Amino acid sequence: MAAESDVWLPLSADIPRRRPMRFTAVAAAGRLLRAACGGVADLVLPPACPVCRTRLGSAGGLCTDCWQGVRFLERPWCERLGTPLPIDLGPGILSAPAVADPPAYARARSAASYEGPIPDLVHALKYADRTDLAPMLGAWMARAAHELVADADMLVPVPLHWGRLASRRFNQATLLAHQVGHLTGLPVATRLLQRTRRTPRQVGLGRDERARNMRGAFVVPAEKKAMLAGRRPILVDDVLTTGATLEAATRALLSAGAVAVDVLTLARVVAPS
Repeated sequence: MAAESDVWLPLSADIPRRRPMRFTAVAAAGRLLRAACGGVADLVLPPACPVCRTRLGSAGGLCTDCWQGVRFLERPWCERLGTPLPIDLGPGILSAPAVADPPAYARARSAASYEGPIPDLVHALKYADRTDLAPMLGAWMARAAHELVADADMLVPVPLHWGRLASRRFNQATLLAHQVGHLTGLPVATRLLQRTRRTPRQVGLGRDERARNMRGAFVVPAEKKAMLAGRRPILVDDVLTTGATLEAATRALLSAGAVAVDVLTLARVVAPS
């Protein structure tokens, strides 16, 4: 059996604008109760890595092997798309795709490349009810968002259609947005953007098919447009693949009065160098 480990977030992580903590007797009692219950739960079901099931010293992290398999995205990257670049050519550098086919959004940032253990983590969060992963994944996203946060007014999770939300019971983008909001102090606007129709699943579709699939799928209700006028939101989602979903959502926000839209995802598909 592999040795126990307790890996979570790099100690050097730069998380911006953390809210001040409020210490009260009630909050302290709640923390003690949760700690006690957690200790009992750990005796019954020892914490394990959510990817490979290796036993951990404490809950809420990855084992050392899986942690080392996460490819966190760092500079140098394209300032527009957030995709990694092979060499550092200085600030403001754009990749060829960003120049040839610029997206509607201003900047995109992702915490990690969609490879290694990341697909398993995304699948566990979305389809296996592993909502306990949201704090760890949201912390990674908050670290990746530090450039966007200073210019942003709010976080807007990409919504699910009500039919899909009813079957899944939660929206993973909303869970992640609330975690980022908790760490950065940005408000989360969960009802600002609405999905007007239940689009077919995007898995297996090409770029053009995804774009057609998502065309006109989002709208900002008329009564919500005043909240958006002159503001700069950050769109939040789990994975950026071709960008078709985020492109459609961005255009809806811009049409409703946003001055610019940035994008934040847990992961993105990165083409081989």
